[in-house]
Amino acid sequence: MARLYLRIYLAVLASLALFALLAATTWFMLRDHERFGPRPEFLRAVAERIAPPADAPIEAQRRILEDWRQLGGFDVAILSAEGNVIVEAGDASALIAEFGIRRDRDGRVRPWRGPPWLQLIPLADGRWLMASPPLPERGPLRRFGWLAALVGIALAVAIAAYPIVRRLTRRLETLQRSVAALGQGDLSARVKVEGKDEIGRLAETFNRTADRIQTLVTANRSLLANASHELRSPLARLRMGIESLGIESLGSGPEGSRRRDELARNIRELDQLIEEILLASRLDGAGAMAMRTEPVDVVALLAEECSAADAALDLRTPGLPVINGDQRLLRRLVRNLIENAERHGGGRPEVSLAKAGEQMLKIAVADRGPGVPESERTRIFEPFYRSKGASESAGGVGLGLALVRQIAERHGGSVSCEAREGGGSIFQVMLPSA
Repeated sequence: MARLYLRIYLAVLASLALFALLAATTWFMLRDHERFGPRPEFLRAVAERIAPPADAPIEAQRRILEDWRQLGGFDVAILSAEGNVIVEAGDASALIAEFGIRRDRDGRVRPWRGPPWLQLIPLADGRWLMASPPLPERGPLRRFGWLAALVGIALAVAIAAYPIVRRLTRRLETLQRSVAALGQGDLSARVKVEGKDEIGRLAETFNRTADRIQTLVTANRSLLANASHELRSPLARLRMGIESLGIESLGSGPEGSRRRDELARNIRELDQLIEEILLASRLDGAGAMAMRTEPVDVVALLAEECSAADAALDLRTPGLPVINGDQRLLRRLVRNLIENAERHGGGRPEVSLAKAGEQMLKIAVADRGPGVPESERTRIFEPFYRSKGASESAGGVGLGLALVRQIAERHGGSVSCEAREGGGSIFQVMLPSA
C-alpha cells in the first residue's frame, strides 16, 4: 500500500475490530447460561393456577412455594404491592438487596425491567411473584471477572498492535538517525530505501540530498586545500622579492624601515591565513585528517609556548598531566589562544592549567581586554567571524578561534569563552587526560 495514512488508519480499524471481537467473546464466556430461568409466559400461566391465595396461612403459602422451588429449581417469593417480602422459598431477599425494587411515587412496585433471568410477575390481587434461578457463590474471581477480562483484552490489543506500529515507525527512526548523523558531519550517512510509500520516497530524497551535499562539501574542501597550497609558491616569491629590495627603494630613513616592516607583517599574516585555511580544510568533517595520536606532556607544551610569547604560566595541578593527542594540533591550539589574547586582550596573557574532575584537564588563557559580549561568546568560534568593533589593524582573519574549537573537538574536548572578573575574557579548553 503506497499511502502511509491509509496503513495507519487500517491499523486503527483492525485494533478496534479485534477489541470488539475479544469483548464479545469474553462476554459470551462469562455470562451465566444456567441463571436464565423460565420464560415469562410460562411463569404467568403457572402463577395464575398455583399461586397461594392471599388469605392462606403463611406456612401454607411457604409449603406451596417450596414445592414450586423443588419442581422448577429456582427461588420464588411473594411480594406485597409495596415490594415487601410476604413469604419466600430460597434466597429472594438477597436478590432484592442486590438488584432493588422499582417503585412509583405512591410507593407501589412498578413493572420490572431488570435482568432477564429475574422474573417479577404481577398477580391479580395486587401481589407480585418473584422467580429466579439460585444465585451462585460470588467469590473474588467471579466478582472481578469483568475487570480482569477488560485488562486482558487491553493487553491483547496492545500486543497485537505493537508489531504493526513498530513496523511503521522503525523506518522513521532509521531516517531520523541518518539525518542526525548527517547534521553532525557524517557525510556518508545514507538510508536503506524500503517500500514505496511516503517514507520510502522521503528516504530516496534524503539520499539524493546527502549525495549532493557530500559532493559540494568535498569540492569546497578540495578547492580550499588546492588554493591554499598553490598560494604558497607566489607568496614565497613575493617574500624573497621584498627581502631583496633595498631600503632606498621604499624610502630613506625611518619611513623606509617602517614601510618595509609593514610589508613583512602583511606577508606574515597572509602566510598565516593560508596555513590556517589549509589546516581548517583538513580538519573539517569526520575523518578528514588522521591525527598522529601520542602522549603529550601538557606542562612542557605550555611552558614552551608561554616562553616564546612571554605569557605568564600558572600550574595548579600536581604531577605531569598527559594528553593522548596530536602534538602539532595541540600546540596550534595553545598558540592561537595566546595570540588572540595578545591581539585583542591588551597586556600580558595569563595561561593556567588545572584538573577538572577525575578525567579532564582545563587550559585557561585570560586577558584584560575589553571582553566579549555575552551574545557573541559562541559566534566568535565560527570561521571568519569578527566581533563588533574589531579593528582591521589588529590583525587576524577570524580563523584562529575556529581552529581552536575544531582541534578541541577532534580530541574529545570543548572550548568556551567567559567573562573575567575585573574585566577581560577567559578562554577555557577542556581536554580528556590520559
